[in-house]
Amino acid sequence: MSRVPAVATRRKFSRLALTIAMALAAGGAAAQQTRTDSVPPPQDMPYPGTVSLHVDASDTTQGIFRAHETIPVKAGALTLLYPQWIPGDHSPTGPISMLAGLQISANGKPLTWKRDEYNVYAFHLDVPDGVSSIDVSLQYLSGRTDNEGFEITDRMMDMEWSKMVLYPAGYFSRGITFSPSVTLAHGWQLGTALETASQSGDTVTFKPVTLNNLVDSPIYAGLYFKRVDLNPGGDAPVHLDIVADAPKYLEMTPEQLKVHRALVTQAVKLFGSHHYDHYDFLFSLSDQLSGNGTEHHQSSENGLGADYFTAWSEAAPDRDLLAHEYTHSWNGKFRRPADLWTPNFNVPMGDSLLWVYEGQTQYWGFILTARSGMWTQQQFRDAVAMDVANYERNREGFQWRTLEDTTNDATAARRSSLPYRSWQMSEDYYSGGQMMWFAVDAKIRSLTHDSKSLDDFAHVFFGVDNGSYVTKTYTFDDVVAALNGVAPYDWASFLHAHVDELNPPFASDFAATGWKLVYTDKESEYEKQYNERPQSSRHLYNFAWSIGLTMTDKGEVNDVRWNGPAFKAGVSTGATVVAVNGQDYSNDTLKSAITAAKGSSAPIQLLLKYQGGYRTVSVDYHDGLQYPHLVRVEGTPDYLSEIGAPRK
Repeated sequence: MSRVPAVATRRKFSRLALTIAMALAAGGAAAQQTRTDSVPPPQDMPYPGTVSLHVDASDTTQGIFRAHETIPVKAGALTLLYPQWIPGDHSPTGPISMLAGLQISANGKPLTWKRDEYNVYAFHLDVPDGVSSIDVSLQYLSGRTDNEGFEITDRMMDMEWSKMVLYPAGYFSRGITFSPSVTLAHGWQLGTALETASQSGDTVTFKPVTLNNLVDSPIYAGLYFKRVDLNPGGDAPVHLDIVADAPKYLEMTPEQLKVHRALVTQAVKLFGSHHYDHYDFLFSLSDQLSGNGTEHHQSSENGLGADYFTAWSEAAPDRDLLAHEYTHSWNGKFRRPADLWTPNFNVPMGDSLLWVYEGQTQYWGFILTARSGMWTQQQFRDAVAMDVANYERNREGFQWRTLEDTTNDATAARRSSLPYRSWQMSEDYYSGGQMMWFAVDAKIRSLTHDSKSLDDFAHVFFGVDNGSYVTKTYTFDDVVAALNGVAPYDWASFLHAHVDELNPPFASDFAATGWKLVYTDKESEYEKQYNERPQSSRHLYNFAWSIGLTMTDKGEVNDVRWNGPAFKAGVSTGATVVAVNGQDYSNDTLKSAITAAKGSSAPIQLLLKYQGGYRTVSVDYHDGLQYPHLVRVEGTPDYLSEIGAPRK
């Protein structure tokens, strides 16, 4: 389609055209009103009867989940909804395109359904007189390629109920009761927060549960399964439910068991409460079904490589996953930003406080990983150093957008890969939020002469109503009030300066913890594992803080630092480096070239392959390899070591 300049188009508007445009706009407004009214808004009242839902999840070959519902109904118009806004995703990610084979019947006779004209997640039908229930059958077609991601393999499964269900519109999700059951592949065992009512062969029937709690209680199941008690003798049971690619990957050493149990102990000491009757870490160890992490109130979905236990000393990065998702039981599930709470799964969410929901959870995830011993204190510092370096050198995007604006990324980008991440940024409310909370913790310690800390905030803010798992929402003002209750200060201005203003002082603030960032030409062992370990899902070579590139092992440019040396030379994301200074590309070749250019005036020559052609660029960079590390600021309190130390 040819492009017409907007100004020229406006100049050609006649009075008649303007009249037509106004009429169309009025029609659009009417259509908008029709669209809004076509789906009944949710009401806080119980849905009459219990919905029966059975999922046949035994197809490990083709990955087809087959669901059948029996829904009590009354005669008249009925709208069924497929969940769209999924808690934990912070965006409308319900995979409606993967729903197939929808059939609705009553008394053995098919009923005609019609998808809503404007809302692809809504299905309308008319229930005939004399019908008291309808049968709904559908399939969910899970991904079957590496790019799509797997939800079921021949050895394990991650099943989320939100993908298997249609539910009646017009009700809060907490008002609709379901009686769920699932059929697994033969001989498989499962982990879930749901409570089992009965089991017959490979079919498990669960106790009735409201829709909001059903969606919040996924299932991990597998051929190789192990359940580990992480809180023996505690007030509420906590288990690690592991499914693995092979039996050898299930085995834990006594030391590994000790630090995983310490994670639970340290979390409860931090928050001074728990908000679950029982908690299950659902944990897949697989080279096919991995890379997942989603929070739930009484469980969490976690997936890492098959060798999580067997390669323990070589794989410290990602070990904070369990601590992060566990923290969400307090921050995000029990206490939730008010605009993120919705009455059902088809009302849009607001993400404005994700720098608390995710940012502070990212903070506590690091802290609890260190306090439990799942990281050494050196690994903790090295992990933090990489984040501080990002916010010192690798987030040029704060020149044009704020941290608060990045809370829109979950909806705007849907976690897709973005070019020039240092400029566009992507969900920086996680690590940028984490940096801010380091500054808050250091400020509290300074204000109170080290008698109080962010731990006290966590205790009073998330630790209320011990034992309750009824969601308690919060606002910006609630966060400020709680901080003031710990240490009086102008916290509103402090938070606004970091969240709502350009160029927040994350990196400079960090020195208040008693440590500062330096760069050397040697990677920390943690960073080497983070980027280069072959089993890592990232498997990148990181030159972001020097030449301004991150690379795959095949020379593909994963990202270019905005206005960095490689960017100024014209390197684009998506290009492939074929040669460096006339030699075939390898990680070591590029390292050697960067090292040799230090103190020299000669540029680094990169031969690039991009869009079917080749070209050579000259990168004017002469400061050598740069890798971040933390060193003590002499004469200042060592708050960082206090923050990472286990609680007695």
